[in-house]
Amino acid sequence: MNPADYRLLIAAVAGIALSILLIIKGRLHPFVGLLCGAFTVGLLAGLPMEETAKAVEKGAGTILGGTGLVVALGLGLGAMLQLSNGAGGIASAALRMSGVRGAPWASLFTALLIGLPLFFETGLVLLLPIVASAAAALPNGQNDDTAKLKLMLPALSGLSVVHALVPPHPGPLLAVNALGANLGLTLVYGLIVGIPTAIIAGPLLARFTAPGVKLSPPLLDPVHLDVATPSVGRALAAVLLPVVLIAAGQAVALMPPQVAGHFEWLKWISDPVVALLVAVLVALPLLFGRRIADRDVQGAIWTEAMTPAGGIILAIGAGGALKQVLVTAGLSDMLVRIAQGGAISPILLAWGVSVCIRLATGSATVATITTAGVMEGLVAASGVAPEWMVLAIGAGSLFFSHVNDPGFWLVKSYLGTDMPGTFKTWSVMETVVAVVGLLLVLIASSIL
Repeated sequence: MNPADYRLLIAAVAGIALSILLIIKGRLHPFVGLLCGAFTVGLLAGLPMEETAKAVEKGAGTILGGTGLVVALGLGLGAMLQLSNGAGGIASAALRMSGVRGAPWASLFTALLIGLPLFFETGLVLLLPIVASAAAALPNGQNDDTAKLKLMLPALSGLSVVHALVPPHPGPLLAVNALGANLGLTLVYGLIVGIPTAIIAGPLLARFTAPGVKLSPPLLDPVHLDVATPSVGRALAAVLLPVVLIAAGQAVALMPPQVAGHFEWLKWISDPVVALLVAVLVALPLLFGRRIADRDVQGAIWTEAMTPAGGIILAIGAGGALKQVLVTAGLSDMLVRIAQGGAISPILLAWGVSVCIRLATGSATVATITTAGVMEGLVAASGVAPEWMVLAIGAGSLFFSHVNDPGFWLVKSYLGTDMPGTFKTWSVMETVVAVVGLLLVLIASSIL
């Protein structure tokens, strides 16, 4: 490494450290903190202020161009499933069918299913109160705090895994676009890696982390409309439709040319924005029936969806701005040189960078966006399949959730744990997801 590389590293560390201080100590919104960090990186790296400003605008604009729509539509679908209690119906049916012994596994696989089209926060709001109620209804002697956590922690594991590893969630979707990965392959590989990871970090790990943790009554309750709960079949159709549309579009590429020509329209409808829009339009009558024209219903759906959307979109945009400044300053080129020197595996390097940004900013999505941006050159130079790089970055983006992660406080509120209990259960679980995910990516990438 030459002196310019050391200057760039110092600039990157200083900019990210400033973001941490502003977010945690200064209580600023991540949008402002990350923007301040981006300009600090440019200043310390020696970029002219005008060039830094252009990089910030380019990074934020590129990220928000398509992702803002994905975020808004995904939140809209999640709000419908929440307000109609459609997701609650799925969860309750799965837990009823599983019995006491199978309840942790039902909780896990329900979370994996419900989490496919939903943001982590939305899935958490939908699922945890239902799982907690199911745990409270267990037979006497089997509904203590440990038993409740053994149901709730697998649900968190499933939600976390699909959020970080499976498109069309914004993080992996952005990484797919940035690294030129195949969307369908990433979805399939994400499930191959994600399901065993969720099993290890969920039902199996909970046996060791749940005992001894005491629960208080949850601080937060989900909001529901006074509408008839849709059938489990209708709710499942709303959950799975965007995933099916995206997968169908990717399947066209596997068809013979003479057959694929008749299904070109599937490529268009499989675009994540189009797929989510179709899912939202179909979900309205599926989940609300004739009440879709009620002003109260429509108002509640979009108020519930758009209230968190602004903060999420702004934070994602600022993460894109920070990424672009780092790329413009030359961090991507420096990482390529390090990897080409054979010092470290590109997959391990991508995971490590994602871990550092996750620990610094507290946001899995920002960690994924930033890391994917600076790894673009490395993917091209190393020859590693970009799908595995996407998954390594996603796994690293979950490492050790702590006090600078809004999800940490949301989980604490819904679980009813104290601070030590939240670290023992949630933070340890996220770290296990990150490490196991990396190991499975390394193994699977050497086989497939």
